[in-house]
Amino acid sequence: MRFGDDDRGRRRDSYHHGNLREVLVEAARALIAERGTAGFSFAEVARAAGVSAAAPYRHFRDRNALVAEVARLGFERFTADLDRAWNGGRPEPVAALENCGRAYLAFARRDPAAYAAMFETGFALEEDAALLAASERAFAVLRRAADAVCALHRGPGARPPGLMVALHIWAMAHGIASLFVGRLDAARRKLPMAPEELLEAGVLIYLQSLGVAPMQPGGTA
Repeated sequence: MRFGDDDRGRRRDSYHHGNLREVLVEAARALIAERGTAGFSFAEVARAAGVSAAAPYRHFRDRNALVAEVARLGFERFTADLDRAWNGGRPEPVAALENCGRAYLAFARRDPAAYAAMFETGFALEEDAALLAASERAFAVLRRAADAVCALHRGPGARPPGLMVALHIWAMAHGIASLFVGRLDAARRKLPMAPEELLEAGVLIYLQSLGVAPMQPGGTA
C-alpha cells in the first residue's frame, strides 16, 4: 500500500497534533481491506501511517492490540446500526428482527474491513476485554430482539429459549454475510436473489417452525 507525499505529510501532521492513534487505526483498516487481517505487520502499519516503527507502541502494545481496536470500533458502529434497526421492537417484533438482519448485511457490505477485523481477528476475543465487551453489546441487541419474538409464542409446547434463537439468527446472518456480502476477496459467491431476501426467507421459515411467526396466506412460508 502506498501513500503519496501529501498523504504522508498529513499523517505526520496528525501525529504531531496528537492524532496518531486514529491515524494508525485508519492505516490498519486500509491494510485489512487490501490484504486481510493477517496480511501485514506492525511495522507496515507504521510505514503506511508515515511514522517510525517505534511510534505505534506509544498507543498499542502490538499488532493484535491494533487489530482489536479496529474491531472494537467496528462493533460500536455495528451495535448502533442494529439498535436503530430494532427500534424497540417497532412496528412489531418479527418485522423489527427482519430489519436487524438487513442492518447486519448492510454493515458487512458497507465496511468489509471492519467486519473482517470483528470476526477474523486471529486471536480469541477474551484476550482483549474491551473488544469482548463490545462484541457482547452487539449480541445483546439480537438477544433482546429474540426474547421479544419468543414472547409471541402462543402454540403448544414450551416457549423457545431466547438465547438459542438469538444464536441461530446470528449464525444465519453471519453465514450469509460471510459467503455473499462481506468478503474482501473475489471468492464471494453469486446468488440468484438478493442476500437480504435469502436471509429474510430463512429467518421467517425458522421462526414459523418455532411457532413465533405467522404463516403466510395458504399456510406456506
